[in-house]
Amino acid sequence: MALYITLLLLSLITPLVSSLSTFSIYETSNQTIICALTTNSTNRRAYSLNCTSTDFTVNPSASFSGIVSGDGFLCSLRTLSSSSSSIMHCWRLSATGMIYKRIYQGPALHQLEAGNSHICGLVNGTNRLQCWQWPEFNSNSTQNFTSIAVGEDFLCGLSQTGNITCLSTGSTSVTGPDRVFGGSFGSFSVISAGFRNFCAIKESDRGLVCWEKIVGGDWEEIVGGAGEEVPQGKFTGVALGYNRTCALRDNGTVVCWGQNNFTLPTALQETSFLSIEAKTSVFCGVSTNNFSLYCWGSEDFKGSNFKVFDQILPAPCTTRTCPCNELPGSGLFCSQGESVCLPCDRKTPPSVIPPTPSPQQKPPPQGKSSSGGWNGKMVALLVVGCVGSLSWVLVSAYFLYRFCRGRGCRVHDSGRLDKSGGSQSEHDSENPQPQPPTPVLEKRLSQLASMGNVGHLEVFALQELLEITNNFSENHKIGTGSFGSVYQATLEDGRQVAIKRAEISNISPTAIVTKRQEDKDNAFLNELESLSRLHHRNLVRLLGFCEDNNELVLVYEFMSNGSLHDHLHSLESSPLMSWPKRIKVALDAARGIEYLHEYAVPTIIHRDIKSSNILLDATWTAKVSDFGLSLMGPSDDESHLSLRAAGTFGYMDPEYYRLQKLTTKSDVYSFGVVLLEMLSGYRAIHKNENGVPRNVVDFVVPYIIQDEIHRVLDPRVPPPTPYEIEAVTYVGYLAADCVHLEGRDRPSMTDTVNSLERALNACSVLPPSLSRSTTHSSI
Repeated sequence: MALYITLLLLSLITPLVSSLSTFSIYETSNQTIICALTTNSTNRRAYSLNCTSTDFTVNPSASFSGIVSGDGFLCSLRTLSSSSSSIMHCWRLSATGMIYKRIYQGPALHQLEAGNSHICGLVNGTNRLQCWQWPEFNSNSTQNFTSIAVGEDFLCGLSQTGNITCLSTGSTSVTGPDRVFGGSFGSFSVISAGFRNFCAIKESDRGLVCWEKIVGGDWEEIVGGAGEEVPQGKFTGVALGYNRTCALRDNGTVVCWGQNNFTLPTALQETSFLSIEAKTSVFCGVSTNNFSLYCWGSEDFKGSNFKVFDQILPAPCTTRTCPCNELPGSGLFCSQGESVCLPCDRKTPPSVIPPTPSPQQKPPPQGKSSSGGWNGKMVALLVVGCVGSLSWVLVSAYFLYRFCRGRGCRVHDSGRLDKSGGSQSEHDSENPQPQPPTPVLEKRLSQLASMGNVGHLEVFALQELLEITNNFSENHKIGTGSFGSVYQATLEDGRQVAIKRAEISNISPTAIVTKRQEDKDNAFLNELESLSRLHHRNLVRLLGFCEDNNELVLVYEFMSNGSLHDHLHSLESSPLMSWPKRIKVALDAARGIEYLHEYAVPTIIHRDIKSSNILLDATWTAKVSDFGLSLMGPSDDESHLSLRAAGTFGYMDPEYYRLQKLTTKSDVYSFGVVLLEMLSGYRAIHKNENGVPRNVVDFVVPYIIQDEIHRVLDPRVPPPTPYEIEAVTYVGYLAADCVHLEGRDRPSMTDTVNSLERALNACSVLPPSLSRSTTHSSI
């Protein structure tokens, strides 16, 4: 009796073996792409995603635990190092490139399945069903299954008693369960679904039974037909395509049948496989002999003798004890203490490196003594193992509880990959219980991803950024931005980057703290949204981002020569100590702002133009940065945006501040202040001789108007030459026009660019006559 109880306890606490797939078939209207996980050459536990198409540019350092594909999309699952949570990212190829987004972050998944259009998974421990791109099923999240199969408009799940329940969806809701399969058939151990059909393997004799959905929505058993008769025998796996099926026998060989006398290619009929998958017309399987991936069902694979990859990860590695058999040769792919588990009803296949038993004694069968019974030592070990496992579960549950209570374990479902709107409705909730509203940050981040605006950006792992910045140490810090600190670092590939990390508040939520944090979240998203769709040589280039739990990080190209503000006010010596070089920097920045106003669709108003946001690269090209306050400009039928003023004192447009009306002319004012800084060497707000704060506009513009600009020019720059003095005076007139109190009297940025081009040309060649009238806008 005690032994029975011990065995029962062991069965209850043994963790589920992962049934994630390590290869998938991605099909579009004009191509078939095979993707698989292969071991990383630098880290045995890191499994890289490789595909037969170069259209997928996945970070090679990213490590995945499973992949699935459907009609036009590919999704990968990453299990975090704690093994208690997972992250799922998806890609979709479109006419404009590859769209990328994260659709899940939450408790670890032990199974993930995809039909042509939908994705579903089972949460580890609870076996709760979670679906994506299928909002109707999210309302059904109380369903618990031990295994699932996903079809076109239905889902079948295997219960703990071995019965199969199938659910279908109508246009707006779940209409199932359609039917429960079991009864006279007995219980089942394996299920798999195709487009309109599914098959199951009986637990009693491992025979195969298949059903198809007929007109009217009912299910009918497939008992025969030309080329479609379900074969007899013992099976461990089955894969269903469109009107064709392949099944995996318990000896590893595959049999196929279907329309037009579909069969397994002759060259593969003697090959032993560990697992098989199907999508529409294509089937793939992992070879037992060498873990190569073979695919058939299409003419595309005949040329390579059906081999697609020489060697892939045969199945996910796990640190858990295999409930039945372990795959020999797991050490080729898994770290010490890990292994690949085989299904319990599968014969142990031959290994790449066959086990070598001791010559003196043949090892007894697993789980028994040499006499065929249980001995005392084995019972004692089993009891100790049970107690240890139970302790491990309780400790893990405690720490998981602490983690979730402190940080919040949430599900992030950002809707359909092909949906170009905001986030999904109430169906996106992880739990059936009411949840607080999704934060603005996650909603907007999900919307950006669903619109494809961040698809071309790299997604950096937080661990990688922590390593290259030494945990964001002060030694790497080089400044601050609109929403956080900026760090300099070098990526593994040698690229120099600037990393802007959002400052996250951990203080108890008060109205002030919440508003401040919301402002930082908005700044992060504004910058990500703006720079992800803007490309100009005079705008700082955004390389990628990281959004992991509470961490919000943007990664940019590194601007090695710092900011214009540093060269004007902080550095004792600077190469920008000539008027042509300063005018060139002003022209670069003006071109970047002109692009925002005139060529970006929709128009962008920066709102925080200042000398510290104009950066200089290694070639001294100036680029506008920090889009944390940027906004889309007014629509064609509006003259301005009505909202509270934001920006930096000294640079902020007084008309915008007074009337709360924002236009592109507000950026023009701020740029005029920068021009005055460059001409005079004074800060936007500085102290006069008596220590009283003074605005550079109030101090310098009167001298320009009186044609006495020479009295306020930066004394650190050598006096202008005869050619340069006219150009410098002309830039002074331009600056005075830019800071006019009324926006309608200011030039546009296109006018400003044209004026600076004339001024720069005048410094090096015999100039045409420049007069103040040529700086005025025609508007």
